[in-house]
Amino acid sequence: MRVLVIGGAGYIGSHMVLSLQDEGHEVVVLDDLSTGHQDAVVGGTFVKGSMADSTLLDQLFDTGHFDGVMHFASFIRVDESVADPQLYYVNNVVNTLTLLNAMVRNKVNNLVFSSTAAIYGEPQELLINENHSKIPVNPYGRSKWMVEQILRDYDLAYGLKSVCLRYFNAAGADPLGRAGERHQPETHLIPLLLEAAAGLRQFINMYGTDYETPDGTCIRDYVHVTDLCSAHLLALDALVKGQDSASYNLGNGSGFSVWEVIEAVKKVTGYPVSVVKVPRRPGDPSHLIADSRYAKEVLGWNPQYCSLESIINHAWSYFRANSLKQHDIVN
Repeated sequence: MRVLVIGGAGYIGSHMVLSLQDEGHEVVVLDDLSTGHQDAVVGGTFVKGSMADSTLLDQLFDTGHFDGVMHFASFIRVDESVADPQLYYVNNVVNTLTLLNAMVRNKVNNLVFSSTAAIYGEPQELLINENHSKIPVNPYGRSKWMVEQILRDYDLAYGLKSVCLRYFNAAGADPLGRAGERHQPETHLIPLLLEAAAGLRQFINMYGTDYETPDGTCIRDYVHVTDLCSAHLLALDALVKGQDSASYNLGNGSGFSVWEVIEAVKKVTGYPVSVVKVPRRPGDPSHLIADSRYAKEVLGWNPQYCSLESIINHAWSYFRANSLKQHDIVN
């Protein structure tokens, strides 16, 4: 297939480019590099630009047939979305509309959309399935849920088919060491812990130790980035073969507490990690765990790296190989 990857220079997007090429597909990457890194795009054709540029999108779609589009270009920081909601509604919703309209004009009818578990809001059950109520509690989650609803309307009106993949906590790195996590600033727990273990960060904050969990800390569902990519491949293949639009949760189906992640990082790296206990963050639920049975049953998704240690091992291997040139940590 020939695939346009929007946001292919970012964390998940760059892994997606590798997975597509490993399967023999032709890849074109569009990224404005506002949060991505061009050197993270290994192979394929790179185009610097934004999905907000309708002229550029028309030019790309006019150059040749795309079997589908994968959209990883949303902004993802919850705290930033609360502080600057305009940024999130413009990029995540308005700019996505520009992309969808270009797809409709150019008759490109298959989209795999990177969505999020944040659309569900406060969990009502221990395991969250796709039918859980959608009451997002921050602009980030609301922007993603808006796009999912828009996609339903575009399917009914224009025949634009889509698969929305609702991630829980993406983690890890390419098992072959070709790509990894490189956010600036870094906000994800595992890379923050690796920085602390490597001595690049003096400590990490632990937000809340009084949750109703066995050890008092939040429990989250971590899914390996390579397994996320395998789900995207299956989703696009299903769309190309004529499957209807659908939405799927992607997670391990089991959760790990913050303390458990810290202990696993210490075990994998062999180094201590300093922790400072601070109050809870507003809106952080005690549990967020995916029920991913639907993706397994319908798409045939079979995640390969489900253990926390394998996720951390891959992240640590990439971090050790790249930390000196890619990290500039100031506490």
